[in-house]
Amino acid sequence: MPSEIKQVNVSSKPLVKRTAIARGFIKLRRETIERIKSGSIEKGDPLQLARIAGINSAKLTSLLLPLCHPLRLDYVEVNPKINDQGIEVEVLVEATERTGVEMEALTAVSIALLNVWDAVKMYEKTVDGQYPDTVITDIRVVRKVKNDAVI
Repeated sequence: MPSEIKQVNVSSKPLVKRTAIARGFIKLRRETIERIKSGSIEKGDPLQLARIAGINSAKLTSLLLPLCHPLRLDYVEVNPKINDQGIEVEVLVEATERTGVEMEALTAVSIALLNVWDAVKMYEKTVDGQYPDTVITDIRVVRKVKNDAVI
C-alpha cells in the first residue's frame, strides 16, 4: 500500500545558501525565429516575456507544486537565448533556506518556455491548427549547490 502523501518536515534543518540552475529549450520554425529577431511578434518580445514569467513563476512554485515548501528566494535570473533552432532558457535561483531550490528553477524554465510558446503560437500553427514543428524539450537541472556553511 502506498504511503500517505505529505510534505517533508524541514524544521530541524539549518538555513544554508542554496543554488540551482535549470535549462530547457523550445524548438521553433525558422520563420518564427526571424520574426522574433526582427521584433515583429504581435504579442511583444517573447524573450522579455520569458524573463518576467520565469521570475514570477519561481516565486509561485509552492502554489503549483503542493508538496514544495514556500521559500524566500534571494535571487532569480532568467536568461533566454535565441539561436537558429529556437530559444534556450537558463534559470539561476538562489536562496538561504532549509531545502533546495531546484523545483523553483525547473518551474521557472517550464513557465518561461510555455510563455514563449504562447507568444508565438499564431506563427507556429499549421493551417489546420497543429504544431508539428514546435517542441519544448530538455528541461533539466544542470547544477545544484548546497553551501554547507550554516547561516
